[in-house]
Amino acid sequence: MVQSLDRLKESPSQTAGPYVHIGCTPNFSGIEGVFPDDLGRTMLKPETKGERIRVVGRVFDGVGTPLKDALVEIWQADADGLYPSPQETRGKADPAFTGFGRSAGDMASGEFVFDTIKPGPVPFKDGRPQAPHITLWIVARGINLGLHTRLYFGDEEAANASDPILSRIEHRSRVATLIAPKTMEDGMATYRHDIFLQGENETIFFDI
Repeated sequence: MVQSLDRLKESPSQTAGPYVHIGCTPNFSGIEGVFPDDLGRTMLKPETKGERIRVVGRVFDGVGTPLKDALVEIWQADADGLYPSPQETRGKADPAFTGFGRSAGDMASGEFVFDTIKPGPVPFKDGRPQAPHITLWIVARGINLGLHTRLYFGDEEAANASDPILSRIEHRSRVATLIAPKTMEDGMATYRHDIFLQGENETIFFDI
């Protein structure tokens, strides 16, 4: 006789919102006293090594409207290409650099901002060097699973051309959705990286 199995039913999916700002960035949302500062707001210290840069951008929906409730997290190597992680075996990362940042989109413009440093190259799994890059994770109301993408630097043409990830992208016209051009704003090297969830300029997302 076949034994009956009691299986649990799958829970319904939930989107990351509309309270993602309140839960992840309470000070930004005007809820003070929970934490001294929002996690991921500050990545640098005065003694952090490396070139100071600013990363800015907005998250756009399928009709080109910037999202006002998006939250973006970044994860990156330090100036020497080392991650501040217990799993880092190639050396000791800069203790004055967190490697992790979190920014809620501005409630008026939807713009996210990170003050960080330009990361060094890190090896691919086969040992080839990857171009300097930053990993981004995006959540917002209506997104069931956080979206992963990357930012590559527009002034790293040679490194980008040989990057083992970028070289795998079949539709070469879409590579540009991962490249952030460099400008100088208020004396700071600034890289603008707008993210498009759908549409003609849809950003490349990674299934990880």
